[in-house]
Amino acid sequence: MADIARLTALIEPEAQALGFELVRVAMIASEAGDGGMALQIMAEDPATGQLVIDQCAALSRRVSDVIDTAEEAGEVLIEGTYHLEVSSPGIDRPLTREKDFANWVGHEVKIARVKDADGPRTVKGTLEGLHADRGINFVHVTDAKGVTHMIASGQIHSAKLVLTDALIAATRPLDTSGADELIEDTEKADD
Repeated sequence: MADIARLTALIEPEAQALGFELVRVAMIASEAGDGGMALQIMAEDPATGQLVIDQCAALSRRVSDVIDTAEEAGEVLIEGTYHLEVSSPGIDRPLTREKDFANWVGHEVKIARVKDADGPRTVKGTLEGLHADRGINFVHVTDAKGVTHMIASGQIHSAKLVLTDALIAATRPLDTSGADELIEDTEKADD
């Protein structure tokens, strides 16, 4: 379907060249509802924790160019048709890197384990952190019943922040630059 490791290796330097950090590269079902696929790229500006539209557009152009070049050289990176989706990770962002688990300690998370993992398939609770034990990183999450779950990082299928008032309060306000430059149409329609 798609060589995510190779795509990440191509995309990450492009994000870094723009001063961004790559959060996630994934193939997902298209939100257009057409049954198609989307190459989803989430990145952030480390200064703000987000990307604004111009930054998304710049990264999209660079990624399109590098993928086109690789495909013209004969690489098959993605089978079939797809569209490119570049975005900021958002407030209820996915947790994909070790630093994400450190940066969001104290906030509510939802973690889905891989199918063959021991324990409950989904764990929701307060993120206590990431701790190493005998060379394995474990994410600690305390659920609503006070039970602390230690989930090996290799057993995590997906992890994301849960939208709460505390998360909203802790998140930097979105960049609204340009919002004051809206042009108002004062013409009235003919009657």
